[in-house]
Amino acid sequence: MKYNDEHINSIKHIIDNKFISFISEIILDSTKKNNKILICGNGGSASDSNHISAEFVGKFEKEREPINAISLSSNMALITSIGNDFGFEYVFSRQVEAVGNSGDVLIAISTSGKSKNIIKAINAALKLNLKVIFITGKESFNTFNNDNLHKISIDSNNTATIQEAYMFLLHNVVRYIENK
Repeated sequence: MKYNDEHINSIKHIIDNKFISFISEIILDSTKKNNKILICGNGGSASDSNHISAEFVGKFEKEREPINAISLSSNMALITSIGNDFGFEYVFSRQVEAVGNSGDVLIAISTSGKSKNIIKAINAALKLNLKVIFITGKESFNTFNNDNLHKISIDSNNTATIQEAYMFLLHNVVRYIENK
C-alpha cells in the first residue's frame, strides 16, 4: 500500500503544481517558432525519451502535424562512438552541441539528478541558449542558476515511481499540445 500511496502522491504533486501546462507552454512557444525538442535519459529513461519523441513526431491521440522532436538516446552508433572517443559523460552534450539551436527545448531526465552525461547535456544546452526542462527525483540537489532551466522534481525517491510519474507528466504534455 505504501507504494500505491507514494505513486498517487507523486501524480497529485504534478497536477497540483501545474507542471503539465507549464512545460506544455514552454514547448508550444518554442515549436511555434520552428524550434525542436531534444530529449535524453539513461537506462529506462533512454527508452522513455524514445517513446516520448515518437509521441511528438507521430501522434498521441489525434491526427496532427508532426512536432520536431529528437531522442538523443536512440542512435547507438553515435552514442558508442562518442562514448569510446570522448567518454560516456559526453554522449548527450556532443549531440546537443551538434544539433541544438537557441530557442530549442531540451528535456533532460535523470531520476537521481546525478547522471554526469545529463548534467553535461544541460550545461551544453544552457550555453547554446536552449530552454531546459530537467525532470528528476525529490532528492536531486543539482542547482543551476539560469532562467532557461526549469527543474521539475517528482515527489518521490523511488526510481520506478519517478519514472511512472514523469511518463504521466510527459504523456499529458503531448495531450495538452495536441489539444492546442
